[in-house]
Amino acid sequence: MSAREETAPAAAAAAPPHVVLVCFPSQGNLNPTLRLAKRLAAKGLLVTCCTTSSIGACLAAASSSGVVSTGGDGVRVGSGRIRFEFLDDHGNEKDDLMRYFETSAPAAFVELLGRQAEAGRPVTYVVGNPFLPWVVDVAAEAGVPAAVLWVQSCAVLSLYYHYARGLVEFPPEDDIDARVALPGLPPLSVADVPSFLLPSNPYKMIADAIQGQFRNVDKAAWVFVNSFTELERDVLAALPGVTPRPPQLIPVGPLIELEEDGAAVRGDLIKAADDDCVGWLDAQPPRSVVYASVGSVVVLSAEEVAEMAHGLASTGRPFLWVVRPDTRPLLPEGFLDTVAGCGMVVPWSPQERVLEHAATACFLTHCGWNSTLETVAAGVPVVAFPQWGDQCTDAKFLVDELRMGVRLRAPLRREAVREAVDAAVAGPEADAMLSRARSWSAVARGAVAPGGSSDRHVQAFVDEVVQRACGRQPDEVTMMSG
Repeated sequence: MSAREETAPAAAAAAPPHVVLVCFPSQGNLNPTLRLAKRLAAKGLLVTCCTTSSIGACLAAASSSGVVSTGGDGVRVGSGRIRFEFLDDHGNEKDDLMRYFETSAPAAFVELLGRQAEAGRPVTYVVGNPFLPWVVDVAAEAGVPAAVLWVQSCAVLSLYYHYARGLVEFPPEDDIDARVALPGLPPLSVADVPSFLLPSNPYKMIADAIQGQFRNVDKAAWVFVNSFTELERDVLAALPGVTPRPPQLIPVGPLIELEEDGAAVRGDLIKAADDDCVGWLDAQPPRSVVYASVGSVVVLSAEEVAEMAHGLASTGRPFLWVVRPDTRPLLPEGFLDTVAGCGMVVPWSPQERVLEHAATACFLTHCGWNSTLETVAAGVPVVAFPQWGDQCTDAKFLVDELRMGVRLRAPLRREAVREAVDAAVAGPEADAMLSRARSWSAVARGAVAPGGSSDRHVQAFVDEVVQRACGRQPDEVTMMSG
């Protein structure tokens, strides 16, 4: 045996296949990215998670485990490991941050890839984010194959793609009876499409970024989507027939927390009140608690916060309400003292543990895609309160297609909160909604269980990464629709 043959196995053992996941700096992107990282690491890969340094500081502050730090060997998850690297954004605000991504971040990422090789862990594959299209370009220039993780639904991707390619024209916003017809999707009103695509959208930079997501996505070898085949079978079947053809979507979701392995690696930007929440829920009767959260970004006015507060209190049910630190000053004076015996208000929560708890009866949600998948996986009926963006489309599917919840429409009024909660928990359709929610929970969990539809897709990607790391051309992989 030659010296080269003797050292090759040792080198392979010292440098396991290495995947770098690059994440857009927001709560809605961090959660699915880190959860995908855990799935990959659990199957034996070395996974480096990369985002901005300011977000890294928030992650570290919200974590008590100390695993979120730059460099090092990271933490073991399954038979692999997860570690972190950060791009120094100098704490830029949103506008400056977008300029940083356009100007300085690509060069910083080139340097980051070089550091990995110098440290003896060369990068085998890069998984980027559609909001950061330069990641795919940098990887291509470095000779590293790339994938992309889409963190919203297949339905929303179809809407964005048709809009960006000029394949659909939405009716006037004041035409409430008009419907949008797209392959694989139910008829949608203007209120059901992502609000960022409408003329009234005040966030023009976001609309531009959405269209920019499709600039080079065809360069990615894999386009993962945080969904599962069984949930969006119709749109997945219809997309290949669209001209020009969109990228093939590969469902790997729902990207939820599956087990305690890797629990120390979390994506919270605000410290969650884990023990307080769960301990309080333990003391409540089964299916009694109204859980309410509008996520990390939605901003309610002082009037809306007051109406929500009085509405939750008026239900006569115990409630757990996530009120972020920036919103807490808007609570009605004396409210916390008034509801101390029946309600709990926390700055952030371990949402999946809350939704899975036997005491939770319904989820009043803004219908962000992560929250949507988490409640589907938990089998909990919803009170849908979408605000903007893809939340509008997600609410349509939760209420009208999956039929596992009711709408809470604007303008927000306390009486409407009480009536919607009553309908979701004890109304004439409540039992049927619960039954459908539980059925979808079983399907969702089956998709990510060993051998499930999404698990097979993750394993196929891991197999390709391993083959590339060993210097072999990957086998051709055909994604199954089932």
